[in-house]
Amino acid sequence: MVANLNTQQFVELEEKYGAHNYRPLDVVIERGEGVWVHDVDGNRYLDCLSAYSAVNQGHIHPAILSALQEQAAKLTLTSRAFRNDQLPLLYKELSEITGYGMSLPMNSGAEAVETAIKLARKWAYRVKGVPRYQAEIITAAGNFHGRTISIVTFSTEPLYRDDFGPFTPGFVTVPYGDAGAIEKAITPNTAAVMLEPIQGEGGVIVPPDGYLARVAEICKRNAVLFIADEIQTGLGRTGKLFACQHEGVRPDITVIGKALSGGFYPVSAILADEALLGLFQPGEHGSTFGGNPLGAAVARAALKVLVDEKLSERADELGTYFMEQLAEMPSPHVKEVRGKGLLIGVELKPEAGGARRFCEGLQGRGILAKETHDHVIRFAPPLVIDRETIDWALPHIREVLNMP
Repeated sequence: MVANLNTQQFVELEEKYGAHNYRPLDVVIERGEGVWVHDVDGNRYLDCLSAYSAVNQGHIHPAILSALQEQAAKLTLTSRAFRNDQLPLLYKELSEITGYGMSLPMNSGAEAVETAIKLARKWAYRVKGVPRYQAEIITAAGNFHGRTISIVTFSTEPLYRDDFGPFTPGFVTVPYGDAGAIEKAITPNTAAVMLEPIQGEGGVIVPPDGYLARVAEICKRNAVLFIADEIQTGLGRTGKLFACQHEGVRPDITVIGKALSGGFYPVSAILADEALLGLFQPGEHGSTFGGNPLGAAVARAALKVLVDEKLSERADELGTYFMEQLAEMPSPHVKEVRGKGLLIGVELKPEAGGARRFCEGLQGRGILAKETHDHVIRFAPPLVIDRETIDWALPHIREVLNMP
């Protein structure tokens, strides 16, 4: 067992033995608590990424840790060949908290998106009457729904798809934020429209006010399902349980993941009513680990923390404050500050030289953030953050945003 390695030694090992499919900041984290993480060299950082919103409840939340430890000592996996005593309770609690009649748990967010696609296609053939294998799903340019072959098919980011074809048919892409473009793209074969309420990986792109409500109305009028990918925006991140709720929209299918387990374990799910999820028959879809008792117990605890600690309300209040402070911050490099709740993007001007160097500057001052789409710094701390911590961070952010 190798011990007492420093940051550079860990980086060298990772670069030598690991695939280079990420470009992380050169910080090697070994421990976390709440909004703080510590690296192997003894430095402490404020986490302003939250593992892409998977750690909304904060690092190593004691209630979720306790649930994990208790369940891991009893039963971790049965497969879905047998029933377990945690999954039915997760189903019930998800329904009570979200208002959807049923759910179907998977593991990764991409798996849940694939599940939603399969369900929309089956509904199109069995209910809407679309000719078999002719169903189409409308997606938006700039989207990020995952990394499977079918999902990168409808990505508009060349890096995500160029070397990975041939691609899966059945997808149509229109500009994000343009409800009229969606309406024009609908045909008799359209099964669903799938959107992120805010495009997180796309650069924290917030659509125009009323966009989601208009899309939902267009879908209903044309007998088309509305699928909301709330994997990153859901479970409190934007100041409500789901970002669609800011416009009073209840999608036919909502996809969740990330914070559903508070960062302890891969758990995702799709939410819908029985008229849709009741279409799946035994054997048509599944996952060895999906709905396992350990994941279900962890998800139940993570949901309870979200509700008991009023994390949606905290995100609304503190996100408004954080965004206002960032927007008022003088900087020659900032083009725009945008977001909702504690999902905030600071877009830099093209001449600023890219967001990476600013993220490295923040790292040097004890703040971990990550660039997205080259020119945007994303600030998305755990929802358990307090105003005092934000106030600690603001002068450091101001210094970095005013670097030469």
